[in-house]
Amino acid sequence: MYDVVALGEILIDFTPYGQSDNKNTLFERNPGGAPANLLVMLSKLGMKTSFIGKIGADDFGTFLKETLISNHVDTTGVVTTGQVNTTLAFIHLHPDGDRSFSFYRKPGADITLEEKEVNYELIDKAKLFHFGSVSMTSEPSRQATISALKYAKEKGLLISFDPNLRESLWDDLSEAKKVISDSMHFADILKVSEEELHFLTDTMDYENGTELLSRNYGIPLILVTLGEKGCFFRYKDKTEMIPPYVVEAIDTTGSGDAFCGALLYKILAESNMENLNIDKLKSSVLFANAAGALAATKRGGIPALPTLKDICQLQEDSRNEV
Repeated sequence: MYDVVALGEILIDFTPYGQSDNKNTLFERNPGGAPANLLVMLSKLGMKTSFIGKIGADDFGTFLKETLISNHVDTTGVVTTGQVNTTLAFIHLHPDGDRSFSFYRKPGADITLEEKEVNYELIDKAKLFHFGSVSMTSEPSRQATISALKYAKEKGLLISFDPNLRESLWDDLSEAKKVISDSMHFADILKVSEEELHFLTDTMDYENGTELLSRNYGIPLILVTLGEKGCFFRYKDKTEMIPPYVVEAIDTTGSGDAFCGALLYKILAESNMENLNIDKLKSSVLFANAAGALAATKRGGIPALPTLKDICQLQEDSRNEV
């Protein structure tokens, strides 16, 4: 049995790492991809996880699969293709640690995942299915994602959705909005950024935006991650703003995935969607905020993900400072 099975992209993040003697930017090869990052975060916290996705039969693909294995993520659902290369992303860091992306994916292996290549037996063995929208930017991976999503819903799994909108990967943003909106009907847990909330609801008001999503899509738990401002969440008709942990941000690439993975860990390990209450959720989101903050203090996605000891230490240090 698996606690969480995720489907989506796994790719190489090339992260800036200083300059050469000739003053040219150096890039460090890091494993990444939001669903993969999330599974590694969960595995670091003791959860059993499995990844469904596609890599190229190249050195990058081998590196990514070995990274999953070394982080105790099951790779039974990983498909390898010799037809296209593993997807690459070059990350551009801003002074505050925020980032932007340039993708080399025309196509990349991740978007060539076909419906027939999805390992549905892994979903049969899971408690929760997680997905994002990056795998739905193109065919055939869009149909593969939708097919797996419908299957997970039919099997009664909890479903979490992190749209992880990357505008440059969509040919048409109106299509992106429709695809993401249609997918939200399946979600029990939705995590969006402040920018994604505005994209989906045309409002920056957290109360109104999350109420609109809750009403239109029937999503019980909605979280809006706000970076250095913390996190706002809505659980049914109750809302809370949870404060952040203050750290020196270097690279926020894996922060949202660390947050989401840590939150799912708390929900699966300490409660479930049936007996959630505001007090438990506040504690869980604080824990997730700590995980997200720590992930911003190191470069890369997977390499920056904290351990349970790291998260608890940050929370303890913060309490002692009060």
